[in-house]
Amino acid sequence: MNTSIATLLEHKGGAVKTVPVSFSVSEAVKEMNRHKIGCVLVMDGERLAGIFTERDVLTRVVAAELDPKTTPVTRVMTGNVLTASPDATVQQMMDIFAEKRCRHMPVTKDGRVIGMISIGDVSRWVSIENRAEAESLRQYISGGLSG
Repeated sequence: MNTSIATLLEHKGGAVKTVPVSFSVSEAVKEMNRHKIGCVLVMDGERLAGIFTERDVLTRVVAAELDPKTTPVTRVMTGNVLTASPDATVQQMMDIFAEKRCRHMPVTKDGRVIGMISIGDVSRWVSIENRAEAESLRQYISGGLSG
């Protein structure tokens, strides 16, 4: 659980799907659907302007009865984006996801986005680590490893 987020990004890759601040909600949703993802980062050039998620679509667009074709994504995105450092640990990310009730977080270094971590990424990592530990313990108990 002390594994750094940088390690997860090395395994996952640092690809991040983004849209420009000029996009409409409809264009942003098309991009999310095209990549089969739950959120995109909204960028103003190289600067992170916000994050736009499936939840934003439901609560800020559909529930508010806004026209996705004419509504700018910047109107309904989350603007003050919480970001993670690549040095943050898996445990810290689990705590943040639980406390803040969010599912995606950009990872930044020196003010630049270097990746995206999701609650799914963290869950997969924990699952893999638990399986590896359980297998190691099984081998130890059965005499497969020397103490």
